[in-house]
This record gives sequence, structure tokens and C-alpha cells, in this order.
Amino acid sequence: MTTREADGSGLRSTGAVLAGVVAVLVLSVGTDTVFHLLKVYPPFGEPMWDPKLNLLALSYRCVYGVLGSYIAGRLAPRRPMKHAMIVAGIGFVLSVVGITFYFVKNIPGPAWLPIALTLTALPGGWLGGLLANASRPRRSRPA
Repeated sequence: MTTREADGSGLRSTGAVLAGVVAVLVLSVGTDTVFHLLKVYPPFGEPMWDPKLNLLALSYRCVYGVLGSYIAGRLAPRRPMKHAMIVAGIGFVLSVVGITFYFVKNIPGPAWLPIALTLTALPGGWLGGLLANASRPRRSRPA
């Protein structure tokens, strides 16, 4: 049995990344849903052409991306930046899939939003990792 298996850190690492990804998804979909129900956004299924509304969506999704990476980094048993960047990498890949669907399926709406989400995924993850690393308690080294 390896040290990682013995101390459960492999499972904790997976849980940290999963918690970060789930946080981003739940917050993003939840906020979108609330804005649709409050009629801030157009009804479900209708394109959102207003640049201000798309900028609103981009802004909270960027914040949620930083938060999800922060969560992963804080929960990580070690190497918080690595965990934060894994969450950011997953966000990047999902955003690339979003761009692909946008162009392949000819989805109505502005193209800049899925592109901007892709471009902000990794820097947001890096910021979340920095914040997580800065807020972790420092271990004192034996003299």
C-alpha cells in the first residue's frame, strides 16, 4: 500500500476537485435559472443578444470559476495550485466544447461569450489557486 493510499489523500484530492467543479456548475446554472425566472434574462431557449446581459453572465461565471478553483485548492491535501488548475482545466475543456457546439449547431447568440469563457478559465483558476494557497495555514518546520 502506498503512502497516498494509506493516508487517503488520493480520495481527498479527487473530492477536492469534484467539490470545486460541482460548486461552479451549481452556482452557474442556479444563477442562470434565477435570472431567467426573474425575467432578467429572456425565457429559456431564446437567445440572449443583449451585450450587457452577456457581460453579466460572463462576470459571475468568472467569479464562480475563481471560487471553484479556490475550493479545490483549500480542500486539497497538498499542492493546492495543482488542484485549482485541474478545476480550471476542466472548465477550459467544457468551454471549448461550448464553442464547438456554438459553431457546429449554429446556436443563436453572440460568439464572444463562449470564447471569453474559454479565455478566462485558466487565469481564473490560477487566481483561485493563489487565493487558496495564501489562505492555507503554514506548517511550522521543526528546528
